[in-house]
Order: sequence, then structure tokens, then C-alpha cells
Amino acid sequence: MKQRSILRLGVTVLVLAGSAQLASAMPGSLPPVQHSGAVSYLSGGVGSDRSAAIKDEMRHYPLALEFAGKTDAGNDYLADIPVQISDVNGNVLLDTNSRGPFMLISLPNGRYTVTVTYKGKQAHRAVNVTAGSHAHEVFVWPM
Repeated sequence: MKQRSILRLGVTVLVLAGSAQLASAMPGSLPPVQHSGAVSYLSGGVGSDRSAAIKDEMRHYPLALEFAGKTDAGNDYLADIPVQISDVNGNVLLDTNSRGPFMLISLPNGRYTVTVTYKGKQAHRAVNVTAGSHAHEVFVWPM
């Protein structure tokens, strides 16, 4: 009888420990959503688990930005990229830095200019955001 109680207790502890580890891993996979006026966004993706979580989340955002540096060995993900998004009238709606190689952004429907900078080199892209669409812009700089 005593042996069964010890065995049940051991199994219960293992199950609870596994559940707690799984629960703590799930919410930490995605960075928190940030807000700037009517714009909401998240940025991150450092590490394979977080990168995979953001890639899975991309379909829920009308605009996805990705940042990389081209090397002789291939591409390396970049972080801390200044990002500015302006509307057609030149009003800046978002001015922030990426916290990883991915940035997912929700914007009202419209046409926007995305400006990003790496090592003093700016890149600009015009993007259209419409209901049901998804734009994915990849910025690659020479290293």
C-alpha cells in the first residue's frame, strides 16, 4: 500500500513538472504585442523556437518584415534594425527598432512606405495592406 502511494506521488510529480515546463515554454515563444497608435506589432525570432513561433504567427498579420545580412556562407539573421512606416501622406505611423529578424505588423488598410536601415544603408519598400492580403518583405544587406 505504501509503495503504491509513493509510486502515484512520483508519477503525479513527473506529470505536473512536465505540464509546467510545457506551459512555461508556450507563452514565451512569441514576444509581446506592442502598440503605436492604430498599429500593433511584434518583433523577435532570435533562436529556433522563437523563430518557428513567429513564422507560424505570420499568417495572422497583414505585413511581415524579415531582416538578414548576406555573407559568403549564406544569410545571417539581423536584429536591432530601425523600422519606420509612413502612410501615403508621409505621416509616420511606426518608428521603432526590431527586436529580432522578424517583425509582424497590423495596420489599417492602405498604402505605406517601409523604411529600414542597416549600417547606414536605407532600404524603402511600398506595401499595400488590404483585408485578406498578406505582404512579406525580406530585406537583405551585404555584410
